[in-house]
Amino acid sequence: MKYILVTGGLGYIGSHTVVALQQNGYHVLIVDDLSNSELTVLEGIESISGIRPEFLAMDLRDKKAVGDLFDQYTIDGVIHFAASKAVGESVENPLLYYENNINALVYLLQNCLSHQVHNVIFSSSCTVYGEPDQLPITESAPIKQALSPYGNTKQIAEEIIQDTCSVSALRCILLRYFNPIGAHDSAKIGELPKGVPQNLVPFITQTAAGLRPQLSVFGNDYPTEDGSCIRDYIHVMDLAEAHVQALERLLNQQQETAVEVFNLGTGKGNSVLEVIQAFEQATGVAVPHQIVARRAGDVVAVYADTQKASKVLGWSTKRDLKQALASAWTWEKHIRGI
Repeated sequence: MKYILVTGGLGYIGSHTVVALQQNGYHVLIVDDLSNSELTVLEGIESISGIRPEFLAMDLRDKKAVGDLFDQYTIDGVIHFAASKAVGESVENPLLYYENNINALVYLLQNCLSHQVHNVIFSSSCTVYGEPDQLPITESAPIKQALSPYGNTKQIAEEIIQDTCSVSALRCILLRYFNPIGAHDSAKIGELPKGVPQNLVPFITQTAAGLRPQLSVFGNDYPTEDGSCIRDYIHVMDLAEAHVQALERLLNQQQETAVEVFNLGTGKGNSVLEVIQAFEQATGVAVPHQIVARRAGDVVAVYADTQKASKVLGWSTKRDLKQALASAWTWEKHIRGI
């Protein structure tokens, strides 16, 4: 049996992608070190798809363990999500981020080459663009100097993949995500932040659920219509389905170049205040919030040009902002027993 190896497959985006893969007939092998995920997610995946994916608890920084994994399983493709991802933490502990995000990738790629596994999808980020020169952002936009060690690991990882593909049979698709939000409609899997949420939507849902007294909006004096920062918020299931499309492109050998890059977003920007308002309209639940000082390092506005993904992958988003926010609230209520 051939497997699609999904590293970090019990994480937020990984778990939703595993569901999409299984619903499209793929056999999935999940590897996760459970540092930022829960084993209960495996049950959520199984209850949605009716299939319990094979799972190995493993730290990809263990070079021997990675080699043993490739020796044991016949792998047809790799989707690499596993990485540390908190910007603030990366500033405080850069060596952890370089070790975890770079070493793991190197060991994976070494074993892909030695075991003739040619198909790799890499989980990248719109952070590689920094403060954009123009909007919407296309895949040809310049890569700016990273504002954090986390962002730098994504840039370095892309360079490692480019260099490796240029001298081998490896084929790779780099998917640059914008802002994933929402949860599976079943409310059996969703975003599970540990500690204080780093992202806007789980902070909104936790505030709406009464876990936090109010939401802080960092600045209302940016050069945007309502003064708050603008981001491109994409439903996590739309994002998951894009991975299936990208994998099929690899497996069917449809690539035009050894490395292809795609932005994954909605193509539309929404401000922080617009997201709060949309949540209140979608759920009927008020979100107490206050305007506070700007946060260092925040980019004014970022949203994707998605024409390439639409044209080449045949992919486009199917779910809107209110649907995503409503699903996030349903998930929050489920995990809190509300």
